[in-house]
Amino acid sequence: MTGPGAVDLGFARVDVDREARQGLPEVIYGSGKTPEQISGIVRTLLRHNDGPVLATRVEPDAAASVLAAVPDGAHDREARLLTWRPAAPTGFDVVVAAAGTADLPVAREAAAVATAVGLGVTTVTDVGVAGLHRLLAEQHRLRAADTVIVVAGMEGALASAIGGLVACPVVAVPTSTGYGAGLEGITALLAMHASCAAGITVVNIDSGFGAAMAAFRLARVVGRRTT
Repeated sequence: MTGPGAVDLGFARVDVDREARQGLPEVIYGSGKTPEQISGIVRTLLRHNDGPVLATRVEPDAAASVLAAVPDGAHDREARLLTWRPAAPTGFDVVVAAAGTADLPVAREAAAVATAVGLGVTTVTDVGVAGLHRLLAEQHRLRAADTVIVVAGMEGALASAIGGLVACPVVAVPTSTGYGAGLEGITALLAMHASCAAGITVVNIDSGFGAAMAAFRLARVVGRRTT
């Protein structure tokens, strides 16, 4: 059955009006779904929308099955992201800053999602506060961005450091990397929330996707006002 704004597939009620409301079709969270379920939702979104169709957290074997069923997509193995119809660049520039190599999987997800929805992305890696000179060497890139996405585990201090260096919005992503007292990302999450750098936005632990979507919302407002 199909209801107002939704298509009922039995296992999912697909929100086909989200693109009209928010500028982007519903994004599929792939973890826990079968390839057949992902494929059915993708087909529905492609049929009822014009913009990019994304499925996050999709591992290679499942991605191969989905792409065989729904061609013309692409899979980013590092980001675990499936994409159909990626958006053209909008001119809104995002820097994704990863504290350490262990944070890269989350940073790759943020960068891949942001790119797929039309944001320009530069990734800066291994700029954690344990070697502050590495961060300071990237100040020109950070300050030129429209938004900086900060990806950090351990104590999460990188978000505060970058928040004090730039004027643009900062979206902080705590990661679950770190030793015992890191509490699988909770320490970084609380530290980012308690940052003395004013105005930092904090998303869920390991949610590169959430950070990219926060940047997308900012870009939508900027684009609407400039046009």
